[in-house]
Amino acid sequence: MALSKINVNKTDINSDSTNFSTMPLDVMGLFFFAYRDFVGDADALLDKQGFGRAHHRVLYFVNLKPGMPVADLLDILKITKQSLARVLRQLIDNGYIEQKTGAADRRQRLLHATVKGRDFFETLSATQTSRIDAAMAALPPEGRRTVLRFFVGMVEPSDRPLLDRLKLTEDL
Repeated sequence: MALSKINVNKTDINSDSTNFSTMPLDVMGLFFFAYRDFVGDADALLDKQGFGRAHHRVLYFVNLKPGMPVADLLDILKITKQSLARVLRQLIDNGYIEQKTGAADRRQRLLHATVKGRDFFETLSATQTSRIDAAMAALPPEGRRTVLRFFVGMVEPSDRPLLDRLKLTEDL
């Protein structure tokens, strides 16, 4: 496959023609700060274990859906087998997750959080839960549903059935 060269006009890069007034800069900025603070406490706890956000994501989904096949987790996280293998190996070796063979299909690798994995996930989630609860409590009665609809709207339409299968949209 031939490489194509991308030609960029330096005038385009340096021009002041970008109209930022049409961008939702307030939403983008608030989204950045909310996410930074949402993950901050968990990041510190993960770091103490030598883990990162990828480990947290795996723990989240394995706790959300015990017995999840590795193939499903790859589809959800949209990462390579190699990336997931490294993270899973660390979580398994450290006793947070166990891998079981599928009863119907012995090729399947089903993931389960251990007691240690469930406890660690609960600890990671405690400050996040408090932050969410406090923010939701400040909203009017319909506010929670509005927030949930906003997040669903941010998800690619092709992934929305997955949200339903994971039961993340039941309150909508």
